[in-house]
Amino acid sequence: MKIAFLIHSLEINSCRYRVLQYLPYLKKAGIDVSIHLFKRTWRDKLSFYKMLGQYDIFYIHRKLFPPLEFAYIRRKARKIIYDFDDAIMYRSSSSKNPYSLSRRIKFAYMMRRVDFISAGNNFLKSEVLPYNPHVEVIPTSIDLSRYTTKEPSRQKGPVIVGWLGSSSTLKYLKNLMPIFEKLYQRYPHFQLKIVCDQFLDSSKVPVIKKKWSSETEAADLKSFDIGVMPLRDDLWSRGKCGLKILQYFSAGVPAVCTPVGINRDIVQDKVNGYWAQNDKQWEDKLLTLIQNKALRRKMGLAGRKTVENRYTVEVNAPRFLGILKKIYGRNG
Repeated sequence: MKIAFLIHSLEINSCRYRVLQYLPYLKKAGIDVSIHLFKRTWRDKLSFYKMLGQYDIFYIHRKLFPPLEFAYIRRKARKIIYDFDDAIMYRSSSSKNPYSLSRRIKFAYMMRRVDFISAGNNFLKSEVLPYNPHVEVIPTSIDLSRYTTKEPSRQKGPVIVGWLGSSSTLKYLKNLMPIFEKLYQRYPHFQLKIVCDQFLDSSKVPVIKKKWSSETEAADLKSFDIGVMPLRDDLWSRGKCGLKILQYFSAGVPAVCTPVGINRDIVQDKVNGYWAQNDKQWEDKLLTLIQNKALRRKMGLAGRKTVENRYTVEVNAPRFLGILKKIYGRNG
């Protein structure tokens, strides 16, 4: 079986966690895989599309094509699988109007014509079903060999409340800054650590700024005592697939999150973390964990178990391979 994967970048988390980390498993199973990046010019596009007939499956990650272009791709490709982990049929949370006619047209056109869809969560699956019944949820998964559980903390220093993510989601953390500042006035024994390529400032709460890198990511996660994942409750956020929380849990760090979309599935309130739906809940839940080291340890280990049971490459790679074999063997 020969498969061509089309992705945006080798560096972007979505590509790494949804496609690239499965490649060693697929190769071990005897699958011939090749990675291709999005083409920028029409000359490069047409040259690539003419080659699609050489592959048994064309696997597209996230990219929405205009109908005319995708019609040409559909003619050239034998079988097409589409994978996505964001609500790409809507505009992002920063837009005043989430609805986009052009996005919806491209999404609907493609979903009706692909052979199978791999969706990152149930909300995304529900968006596909009006157009195509051949869809399955494959959650974003973690390679646990990259992460070890943090040791019980013995230091007497401040508790580290951490956030790790891309600058595009920093706006969600910004909304929590007044809560951190108010909480610091009540209990000045914590620091906020931001791992990103951009940062926030505050004159009222200490902020540790750490440039993200793949080499230090695991160590940065282990430096957290509590992880946070704030979101807005909107259509775009419901498509999020909870990578931050999975990373926190992989390091044995409990999470406080906005219970939107898959966050409600990953975080069991009062078991491996807390849900926080308003300012008071954010303040109270964070304070509870800041003041209780034993509870942090208990919830963190429960979070690690959550990942082990449902969100690892080892658990989901066989499902990933099973989809490829099913589509490869399907007639028509």
